[in-house]
Amino acid sequence: MILVIDVGNTTTVIGVFEGNRLVRHWRLVSERKTSDEVGILLLNLLTLSSISPSDITGAAMSSVVPSLDLIIAEAVESYIGVRCIRVNADLDIGLSIAYENRWEVGADRLVNSVAGISKYGSPLIVVDFGTAITLDVISEDGAYLGGTISPGLVTSMDALFGKTSKLPQVALEAPGSVIGKNTRWAIQSGVVYGTAGSVDALVRRIWKQIGRESPVIATGGHSATVASVSETISSLEPWLTLEGLRLIYDRLT
Repeated sequence: MILVIDVGNTTTVIGVFEGNRLVRHWRLVSERKTSDEVGILLLNLLTLSSISPSDITGAAMSSVVPSLDLIIAEAVESYIGVRCIRVNADLDIGLSIAYENRWEVGADRLVNSVAGISKYGSPLIVVDFGTAITLDVISEDGAYLGGTISPGLVTSMDALFGKTSKLPQVALEAPGSVIGKNTRWAIQSGVVYGTAGSVDALVRRIWKQIGRESPVIATGGHSATVASVSETISSLEPWLTLEGLRLIYDRLT
């Protein structure tokens, strides 16, 4: 079994693969802990799922929070007893990176690209709905070209409520129509349909720039909400990053 960990700005997603099959996954808040606290948390998660730590034979991690990298890697090595591969642009992950500064690309974006190419080929666009919304563009010959970064749904909502004292907090879900008949509905429409429209506009501009249409796959915590009203997203892959970590682990070991 392989332990995979995706550390995001807001949430950390942890999974266990048995062969090619994702058998367990957990979504936790990304927050600073000691390596001992992280190690005990991992042991508890595995134990609650009836997985013995001795069944874990390897681990891989992608992170966009550098302050947590060493803590989590130490926890995995001390408490699970395996080395944790930390994905970065220096590793041979099987992806050509045609980016101005390859070390600026977030590890999760590289991992998503590897998994996306494996499932859908190229060219390809991967949209990740997290704290930020990233669009990653893969060329016809499988090279990572770059993409876009914009505020995520929760980030946009926090900015809206932070500046407006009378607006109610609402759930992040698509309303029945774009014309809101009350304040709650109007906020949901603006955030969800507005985000989908922004993604669709960026995708169409990317298609125009690369000279053809391509599959567009969505992943991340709010991907299902936006994909349900998007005109360009063709597939939903909620565990794409975990799958990419497994593929990279298999390649490097």
